[in-house]
Amino acid sequence: MPAKTPLPVTLTGHHVRLVPLAMDHLDDLFAAGGGDDEVWRWQGGPTPHARADLGLKLAELLASAERGTYIPFAVIHRATDRAIGWTTFMDVDAADERLEIGWTWYGRAFWRTAANTEAKLLLLTHAFEDLGMGRVQLKTDHMNHRSQAAIARLGAKREGVLRRHRLRPDGTWRDSVYFSLLADEWPAAKANLGARLRAAKNQVRRDDATA
Repeated sequence: MPAKTPLPVTLTGHHVRLVPLAMDHLDDLFAAGGGDDEVWRWQGGPTPHARADLGLKLAELLASAERGTYIPFAVIHRATDRAIGWTTFMDVDAADERLEIGWTWYGRAFWRTAANTEAKLLLLTHAFEDLGMGRVQLKTDHMNHRSQAAIARLGAKREGVLRRHRLRPDGTWRDSVYFSLLADEWPAAKANLGARLRAAKNQVRRDDATA
């Protein structure tokens, strides 16, 4: 069966829910990461220090979604029902059974938490098991070591580097590090991600018990 082109959909986990991104999420998103230079350091544009600045970025992404370039999701923290970041499917080619997960950011309070792990689990499960993709690609700045480590923890394989790939806002040139996960690698990666989420959940329970 050929792969399917992704459409806006809601994906629900224990910690987060991914929903179609909308302008209604702007206030939550600005509260989560607006004005934080470290959050936006690798995002390919100036930090949105005002709500209107983030609104322009959000409007640009939604316009790209209308053109079919991106399928964007708001990442909703289920404990608060607030948007804490966004993520997208991009570079989709159903004929070649591939897509990319990219243009992802989270408020700094949610770095190295279960939120990103579960969001990736939801996206990868949808890509491989619902859409029938054979390859999921991820890429990041060669200087963004935190992102490279996070991608590697997903089970994705480092493929190589595109040199002088993208101009940064400060006028320097970014090399892009490419990773991928293939359909036959997905079962092992899925089991690993599930184990990490169970460990995180058990840690929360232990913390609650000793509070």
